[in-house]
Amino acid sequence: MNHWFAWHMVPNSDGARGFHFERVEGRLPDIGEDEALVEVAGCGICGTDLSYFYGEVPTTAPPPLALGHEASGRVLRGGGLEGRRVVVPTVIPCRTCELCRSGRANRCLRQKMLGGNYSAQGAFASHVVVPWRELALIPDDCAIPLERMAVIADAVSTPYQAVRRAAVGPGDKVVVIGATGGLGVYLVQWAKLMGAELVVGVARDAAKLESLRPYGLDAAAAVSDRAAEAARHEMWRTCNERRLNPRSCWKLFEASGSLAGQRLGIELLTFASKLTLVGYAAGEITLSLSKVMAYDAEIVGSWGCDPRHYGEVIRHVTDSKIQIIPFTETRSMARIAESFEEVRARKADLRRIVLTSDWIDREVQEVA
Repeated sequence: MNHWFAWHMVPNSDGARGFHFERVEGRLPDIGEDEALVEVAGCGICGTDLSYFYGEVPTTAPPPLALGHEASGRVLRGGGLEGRRVVVPTVIPCRTCELCRSGRANRCLRQKMLGGNYSAQGAFASHVVVPWRELALIPDDCAIPLERMAVIADAVSTPYQAVRRAAVGPGDKVVVIGATGGLGVYLVQWAKLMGAELVVGVARDAAKLESLRPYGLDAAAAVSDRAAEAARHEMWRTCNERRLNPRSCWKLFEASGSLAGQRLGIELLTFASKLTLVGYAAGEITLSLSKVMAYDAEIVGSWGCDPRHYGEVIRHVTDSKIQIIPFTETRSMARIAESFEEVRARKADLRRIVLTSDWIDREVQEVA
C-alpha cells in the first residue's frame, strides 16, 4: 500500500459557519532520520478534537487538516522498529529546554501536538509520521486489541500524570469531579491503584456513578443544582462510616472540563487540601485567594503526560490493573461525522469512541 488516507476537517464552503469532514488521499510521505511511519490502528475522539471541530478553540495549524492525537498502530518503517505495535504520543516535548530537563516535559513550551502544530496530518487517518524515539512500545504478549490501546495516549495517561502531580498515595482521601467522563473513569482507577483509602466520585448520572464501583469507586455523589451540598454530604457521610477525618487533607480532581466543575472543586476545597485541574474549560470564575491561604490549600494544573511515562501506563493496562475494555467502543473511521455529533450530544455512555482504520481496505481497492 503506497497511499495514505485521511479525514480532513475542512471549512464549510456554503457560507455556513464551521467545518465538515472530507476524505483525502495521497502518496505515503518520506520520513526523516528521526521519524517513523506508523500505520494507525485506532484513534480516540477527545474533547479537544470536538473543541477544534466545532470552533470553540482555534486550531494551531490552519484547516484543512486531520485531527486526532490519541492513537495506536504498527510501525511500517523508521528507528529499527518495523512491525512493532506502539502507542503514539499525544504531545511531543523538545527534551532540551529547562522544563524538560527539570522533569516537567509534559509542559514543555516547545512541545508539538499530533494533528495540531507538529503536523497537519493527525491520526484520523491511515498513517502518521512521528518521532520514533517518543513511541511507546506495546509488549508482544499484550492480548488487548491494538486499536483499544489508543486511549492510553491521552485518556489514560493524562490522569496518570495528574495523580503523580497530586502525589496520591496510601491512605489518601480523593474526590473525582466528573468521574463518569473520559478522564474521570481513569482517575478513579489510578487513585485507587496508588493506594487511596477513599475515592468519591461526583457526577450528574447516579447510574453511571454506581457502575464505577467495581473499578475503585467507594462512594458516589450524584449532583445537580445543589452540587456542593450533595457532594460534601457524601464525603462526610462516608468518612464518618470509615472513621476518617472529613475536614481536611482531601485530594480533589476536576476532570469534567466545565466551569461548573471548577467552581465545585473550589467550593469543596478545605484545610490542607489540594485541587488538581485536569479538564479544560473556557471562561473565567471568581476565586477568593484568601480562602486558599487560610486553608493552607493548593490549586494546581496538570497538563497531558510525558511520553516517557507511557511505558508504566501500558504495563498497568496490560496487567489489567487499569481497565480500558469496559470504557472503550470501536467503530469504523468512516463514521467520523456521526461519531463527533454523538459525542458532542453526550449520547455515549462511559465508553470512549475509538475510530478504527477498517475502512482502508475499501479505499485501497478504489485506488487500485
